[in-house]
Order: sequence, then C-alpha cells, then structure tokens
Amino acid sequence: MTPHQVVDEAAQPIPGQSRPAPDARGAAHRPAGSASQRPDAELLIAASVLLADAAVTAKQTGAELTDALSSWRLGLAALTRPAWAIGTAVSCAKALTSPSGLGFAPNGGVLGELARMAGSVTYRRPAAVAMAVDAFALRIEAAVVEHPNLDSALARRLTDAMVDGNRWEALRALHALVERLGLTRALTTISPVMMELLALLGLLDENPVNDGFSWVTLAGGVPTTDPFLGLPSSVLRYLNPGPGRAERVEPDSILADVLATSRNDIVSYANDIGTLGNHGLVLLRRIACTDGRVKYVLLLPGTSFGLPSNSTPQDLVGAFDGALRSDTTYTRAVRRLLRRAGVPAGSELMFVGHSLGGLTAMNLAADVELASTYRITHVVTLGSPIDNKRPADHTTQVVSLVNKHDVIPMLDGRGPASPQDIPAGWVELSWLDTSYDYPLSHAPQAYSATLRGEMAGYRDRVNELIAAYDGEVVGNQPYMLRDK
Repeated sequence: MTPHQVVDEAAQPIPGQSRPAPDARGAAHRPAGSASQRPDAELLIAASVLLADAAVTAKQTGAELTDALSSWRLGLAALTRPAWAIGTAVSCAKALTSPSGLGFAPNGGVLGELARMAGSVTYRRPAAVAMAVDAFALRIEAAVVEHPNLDSALARRLTDAMVDGNRWEALRALHALVERLGLTRALTTISPVMMELLALLGLLDENPVNDGFSWVTLAGGVPTTDPFLGLPSSVLRYLNPGPGRAERVEPDSILADVLATSRNDIVSYANDIGTLGNHGLVLLRRIACTDGRVKYVLLLPGTSFGLPSNSTPQDLVGAFDGALRSDTTYTRAVRRLLRRAGVPAGSELMFVGHSLGGLTAMNLAADVELASTYRITHVVTLGSPIDNKRPADHTTQVVSLVNKHDVIPMLDGRGPASPQDIPAGWVELSWLDTSYDYPLSHAPQAYSATLRGEMAGYRDRVNELIAAYDGEVVGNQPYMLRDK
C-alpha cells in the first residue's frame, strides 16, 4: 500500500456516465427509488466542489465591492472627481444588490456585516448562498449512493425541505421519520449528511450570526462555532475549565478478569475500553516488548451520555470541547496521569481511544510539549471524529477505524460525500455495518464484534501496524480522572 491508505470495504466502483451530472436541485429532488438513474457519486462531489469554489469566490467578490464602496478613498476621490465617484458608487451598489448578479451580497467590515445581517433577517439572499445550497444538495445526493436509506420517501422529504429552506416542513418530515423508524434509526438514517443539513440550516435561517458554521463546512474546514446560535468555541473554555486530576484506583473484579487476558490486539483494546466504561476510568499499560524496551499504552474511553456535564472529563461538554479545542480537561488530566505514574521521558507511547477518547488521543499527540517529552509512536482511534486533528510529530502513525453506520465519526465534517481526504501517512479502515443503529453502532463492543467477524482482515492489518508493542504485559494501572 502507498503511505496514504484509505480502505473502504463498502465502496464499489461506479461506472461513469456519458451524460453530464444533473444540477443540484434536480439531483436532490429526484424521486426515491431511481437508483438505476442515479449519477456517479464522484461526479456529484466534483460538481459540488466547483459550486463551493464559485460560492466562496462570489462571497469574496461581494466583500471586496463592499470594501470599495465604503472606502475613504472613494470619498476622497469624490472631492476631485465627483462624477466618477458617483458612477463608481452606483455601479458597486448595483453589483451588490442586483438579483441577476451577486444578489444582495454586501459583507465584510462593519457596514457590510450590518447590511448582510439585515439581508439575512429579511430573506434577501446573495447568489453565493444559492450556489452554496446547491453544493450541499449535490453532496447529499452523492451520499445516497452508499447510504440508500437516504433515498426513502421520508428521508427525501426531510432533505428536500432543508434544501428549500422550509424549516416547518423539515420539522414535520423529521417527526414523520421518527414516527416511522424510531429515534435511533431516524438519527442513523440522516447521520451521513448531518453536517450538510446543519450547514443548510445555518445558511437559510434568519440568524445571521451562525452563517460562519456553514461557510467553514462548505470549504471543508473545522467549524469553531455552533450551528444554531453561532456561539464561538471559546465559550466552552468557561464550561469546561477544570485543571484535571488523576488518581490511581484498583480494578474491580470484572475489569481485573478482562485485563488478565488482554494483549496487544485491537479487539482486545476495544474490549478493555468497553469494560473501563465512560465514568472517568482510563488505563495505563506497561509492556516489556519483544525488542527489549519497555513501552506504554494508554487506553482512553469515550463520552458518558448522561448529564451534559459531570465531575469527569468524559461528558458531553468535554466532547464538544475536545472536538473544537486541543487543550481540554481530559488532556490536562492525562498529562497529570503521566507525571504521576512516573513514565520516563523519552518513553514510547501508544494512545488507543474510542470516540471522545480518540479525540483526546489526537489532542495529546498535537501537544508539542508532550510530543517532545515522550515518543508518541501510534494513535489508534475507534469511532472518533479526528480528521481535522494533526499530531505534532509527523512520524506518529495514525490509524482510524470507522463504521460508516456510526454517527459520531462524521461530526468532524468529513462525511461520505465530503470532498476532503485524510492526510498522507494516515491509515483509515472503514466499513458499513448496519447490524446496529446508533448509539449501539458507536459502542466499542460493536467495533470489537465487527473486527472479530466480517472485518477480521482489518484486525490483522491494525495488529501489524502496532506489532512494535508485542510483548509481556507487566503492568495494568487504572486511573480515575476528574475535572478538578
């Protein structure tokens, strides 16, 4: 394999078509059940990229015209060349407001942003928004190829309503989908295009403050605001301020039994994480490896889906914080754990994390100070939205395991229809296992079962990549992490 490795068990080659791809609205509104007439997903994604580029360019053009119209230079020129200045101002104003041109496109600067907000509240949309909506519609249509549940009449009703900006119809469609399928199956059905639906909501509602989420998602970046209110990620710093604390604890009898048979195997690690639970426990393992060196593995479980915030870093607030920032209560607690455990500087470390644990593993690997203190050789994640994270050490081997029927890995914005790819050198192993709906599809036990069964080849592949940690387990120490 080449250094850039993405293995997709569910992907099948789709023959190209001689006719051009349909426009976004036609694609998104095609009746359910027309799979034989569905265009190539790659063509749809390519078209969405072109539309996204055009939308961003049109938005930037509006910003430049707004800047020119409000510039002091135009006012100064009016003193000596009034006719030219007036003509220039009229031309800029027409270009910024003409329905046949940029639409209502002022943005940027104080005056431009005030005008944009007024236009958003009064539903005066720029052409850039129309192109962005079409780009998202094409992404949704492309996702149908791998996720035929999106082609059902109820799912189409919801996605069509979102593309049309009809929130009341979208709410009715969502209610009908939940009534028909139940909450978990409905959520699983729309999860492949969740980011696109949230971005459409941000673009087409009356709230001008949350548009940034949509434009960042369109460009393939990492949103730093929430899609509903537009609150910045810095708010989470005040909701998740704990310094982090790590205390040694003794394993209970169930955990002790599981750890007694645990070894350097991805299925074994998934089972260990499942047994640790998500109430604050993590595990530091010491291994006398076959190459004669002592190495360490840190197992990091995911989020507790109870109260939004609790006394541990493994809560919903911590999950959002970990997705948007790298310095979190979870990472601070782990750094304290490594110091408390006396892990020698220069030691080789492997982080294995599920969900929020995988996010935290990547956040730790991105810490320049930590990466210079220890040699972080591997980061292995299960069901984690890590695609927007990068390790500080380029030699760190990143392995991401993703069930495409799992909602959580797609929350980084890179869903099945996203044109963005993972960095060179990463290994992503993905599959489509519809045995469980979310949240069961997200459980570490579900990943373990798949890797023991149908995807046993992926188990072997991961075990080859982490073979440097083969050896005798000489220490298993659980730690309880607290916010403070």
